Amino acid sequence: MDDMPKLTPRQQQILDLVRKAIELTGAPPTRAEIAAELGFRSANAAEEHLQALARKGAIELVGGTSRGIRLKSGTLRALNEARDAKDMAASYANARPKQRLAAQFTLPLASLAQLTLPLVGRVAAGHPILAQEHIEQSYTLEASMFNQRPDFLLTVRGMSMKDAGIMDGDLLAVQKANEAKNGQIVVARLGDEVTVKRFKRGRNGIELHPENPEFAPILVADDDETFTLEGLAVGLIRKQMFN
Repeated sequence: MDDMPKLTPRQQQILDLVRKAIELTGAPPTRAEIAAELGFRSANAAEEHLQALARKGAIELVGGTSRGIRLKSGTLRALNEARDAKDMAASYANARPKQRLAAQFTLPLASLAQLTLPLVGRVAAGHPILAQEHIEQSYTLEASMFNQRPDFLLTVRGMSMKDAGIMDGDLLAVQKANEAKNGQIVVARLGDEVTVKRFKRGRNGIELHPENPEFAPILVADDDETFTLEGLAVGLIRKQMFN
């Protein structure tokens, strides 16, 4: 837990709220959403707490975006390890004596668990996204960086999702999926074009919404055979981490 800065109860509450929003929707909350959830009178109060969290190194704030909040990898790892430890303790407390004894010798070291994830490059139409010819390289990362296990990484191209804190050049961690709920950030393919957008199913088909007012939504008819849902966004990594 050395990576976790010392926080006030309110700061911890906001940090947990940010983590939960990212886990459920793939994007952090806005200041207004934080204020509404915690009963603040204005978004300015949420901003003050976020600035304090940034000064303590728990988060990174990205200017010019309404959802520009990023959990530092060390903070996310510490939060996940604390959650895992709590779950293990609860399971241990409810276990029978023989099960407790066995658990003492089988508890995993979460911080040592690693994932090797392929980085997907350009995708050819009609080929699976994880086909070998699409893999540019692989990265080995700590599993505790992610709330949900990703299957691959994708380099973000462009700024259509900047208001969700997803910037050009970032590496998006993606969990393979062929279904999504409204509001989730997804990776979708139209022919040989791969895009990251917020998913919405409407009356006339699927809508892929950007998080940048300079971009228009993409409308996909139900009978569009070029459309494939490739996965859900479950994490974000700055490319600078590997430079």
